[in-house]
Amino acid sequence: MPQFAPLQNDTFLRALLRQPTDYTPVWLMRQAGRYLPEYRATRQQAGSFLGLAKNPDFATEVTLQPIDRYPLDASILFSDILTVPDAMGLGLYFADGEGPKFERPLRSEEQVMALEVPDMASLDYVFKAVTQIRTALNGRVPLIGFSGSPWTLACYMVEGGGSREFHTIKKMLYSRPDLMHRILDVNARAVAQYLNAQIDAGAQAVMIFDSWGGALADGAYQEFSLRYMQQVLSQLQREKDGVRIPAIVFTKGGGLWLDEMAGIGADALGLDWTVNLGRARALVGDRVALQGNLDPAILFAEPEQIRAEVERSLSAYGKPAAGHGHVFNLGHGISQFTPPESVSAMVEAVHSFSRRQRAAA
Repeated sequence: MPQFAPLQNDTFLRALLRQPTDYTPVWLMRQAGRYLPEYRATRQQAGSFLGLAKNPDFATEVTLQPIDRYPLDASILFSDILTVPDAMGLGLYFADGEGPKFERPLRSEEQVMALEVPDMASLDYVFKAVTQIRTALNGRVPLIGFSGSPWTLACYMVEGGGSREFHTIKKMLYSRPDLMHRILDVNARAVAQYLNAQIDAGAQAVMIFDSWGGALADGAYQEFSLRYMQQVLSQLQREKDGVRIPAIVFTKGGGLWLDEMAGIGADALGLDWTVNLGRARALVGDRVALQGNLDPAILFAEPEQIRAEVERSLSAYGKPAAGHGHVFNLGHGISQFTPPESVSAMVEAVHSFSRRQRAAA
């Protein structure tokens, strides 16, 4: 195991563990991305998105770009949520302007029964990148590892790409729930192994992105998404070298189920922008920390409007107290069209207002 530099800023980890912090830490979903000119330059050099994601040198470079530009409190591994199904042999490719697709989606009983947890050695490029990024960070901020949730991965694996209606996977879910559960069980075991390998490689926190959990009906969400995220969490190593590794779960559109989500064993829940932070805090109490949840579209407004919205969000959460934790973030990934200077205004507003909040009597 490589020796890493001591952590200089642990505010993000402390907030996830509901410990006192001097200010509210902030990072952004998709913070290494197309809104940054330096990212676009590296992406051009790499030749393709997969060329970028599968090369540890490029992945390290783009992960550090937002950390070099902004005083963010955490970095997140640059990768793709579809690395796991890709390693299962489904043939991931990116069509121009259409997003990810699979050559061999899971449509037949035979395909589903043949599905297996991939050999983690086939994902070694991810783990190499984690170690390389953690070394290059040199203790500046913690590194977050991540995976898609079992349900979200299954959506791509069955639909063969992104979807608006999810007709194909929902047909399987209702007509052949046995096949759906088989896919989700394999995915949950694969995700747990994948995240554990990221932790071994140097990730200091992990996040499960349940991007499509909100597409499910009440009842189906609990059975086909929440249950399998709980399965992943139960198999995660939550400590490494005597240090706690916090786990965050984020279901986009999951505001209805926060109370149930708080009971599955995560340290923190990510919230989208439809949720009121104060009400969410009252609901979950001191069971979990919260992460979120500014509407990414506010970053197209003027700096004073961004500041006002940040202050509104932090005020809704309220003054931090013992046993509670809040990590500031967007309610979803940052848009590729966001002006980079808007992020500066947001980060500065979070840090300065949250310090004033704590200082207030």
